[in-house]
Amino acid sequence: MAGLAVILGVFWGFCILSVALLRWNEVRYRKKGLPPGTMGWPIFGETTEFLKQGPAFMKNQRSRFGNFFKSHILGCPTIVSMDPELNRYILMNEAKGLVPGYPQSMLDILGKCNIAAIHGSAHKHMRGALLALISPTMIKDQLLPKIDDFMRSHLNDWDNKVIDIQDKTKEMAFLSSFRQIASKEAMSISENFMPEFFKLVLGTLSLPINLPSTNYHRGFQARQNITSLLRKLVEERRASGENQHDMLSLLVDENSKYKLNNEEMIDLIITILYSGYETVSTTSMMAVKYLHDHPKVLEELRKEHMAIRERKKPEDPIDYNDYKSMRFTRAVIFETSRLATIVNGVLRKTTRDMEINGYLVPKGWRIYVYTREVNYDPRLYPDPFTFNPWRWLEKGIENQHHFMIFGGGTRQCPGKELGLAEISTFLHYFVTKYKWEEVGGDKLMKFPRVEAPNGLRIRVSAH
Repeated sequence: MAGLAVILGVFWGFCILSVALLRWNEVRYRKKGLPPGTMGWPIFGETTEFLKQGPAFMKNQRSRFGNFFKSHILGCPTIVSMDPELNRYILMNEAKGLVPGYPQSMLDILGKCNIAAIHGSAHKHMRGALLALISPTMIKDQLLPKIDDFMRSHLNDWDNKVIDIQDKTKEMAFLSSFRQIASKEAMSISENFMPEFFKLVLGTLSLPINLPSTNYHRGFQARQNITSLLRKLVEERRASGENQHDMLSLLVDENSKYKLNNEEMIDLIITILYSGYETVSTTSMMAVKYLHDHPKVLEELRKEHMAIRERKKPEDPIDYNDYKSMRFTRAVIFETSRLATIVNGVLRKTTRDMEINGYLVPKGWRIYVYTREVNYDPRLYPDPFTFNPWRWLEKGIENQHHFMIFGGGTRQCPGKELGLAEISTFLHYFVTKYKWEEVGGDKLMKFPRVEAPNGLRIRVSAH
């Protein structure tokens, strides 16, 4: 009986302490003028719920507090805005007290020169360097031929196999980008590089707690290992003097307009790999899923790509004119991105106390511009939960101010066209070479950014 009393005492003591901590944290952030909301636990906030529940967490908070509420996620006190017009205002007014506000874990792991984290003249310089690598001319003359060659090779042996399309598209997105960066060295170092990169990605969406068992610690260690590999790669390429007609050759070119030091180069390479990885891999996977579920869309897409192949010999690659002619393919990609909502929003940070939407937002707080729900607004997209690529063929819809699939304001994704070219090339070879059926993986995984099939497996056969 004495033992039972001790256990009950500990249990009730724990419950009282938990309630007290939650209450203390709420009182701590109950400043005059703040929007409604909850702040969760000290230090951890509501990060666990945010990561585990994904979009369901945001829907629940909105039902309780409206379109503008406070929370504490990924180590930061945060205001969440789900109002389309307010989001547009925030994104268009970066210079007026707002700067990029990504979590500390992301800043630590992606590097202090990461283009998403810097602002002002530094951002202008790094963005210029990035755009020089991925301009339409670069895509046309150098990158698309590499993408085409890689996609042919990557999809070459899928016939009569059951594959995990999630794993394959992750591998595809990473290796395709890496080959564009370092065409000569990519295959020799990718075996060591890729597992470290996957740890890095996980670490960016975690609390910045540097303990051995945490994703942050593993991601930070991966960052250090990747930095060592890239520093050696940069130094060897510079010493060789060879021009491989890839991104790395442009970066180490002494005559480059945008001269970067080694640290800036490494952070830019990591940024290119990171920013394209999730969008390209998840959009490609979800496109396969949606095409399987909508045979008429697949038929129209296949018709577009077979027309391109009929103009060519079997061994001929697709060129830039072929890519630009893929109107329906572009519509399929946009509709996939809209319906799956690959990226849920962007983060900004206040540099001073600000009044937004009638509420006080203190200096140093993050604002999560949550754009996901805009994609399901029936006023903007009739019958929003239907997969309908034809809606994107309407003139001008891509240029509407509510179109935020690739970000908005002064920081719209600079790699938009490169990502579209990669996904389009993947779809070209996939739908012209193969047909497929699903054999498993219907259960949905919930992420902070997307709901996706868990381990979606498909049986592939020649078309």
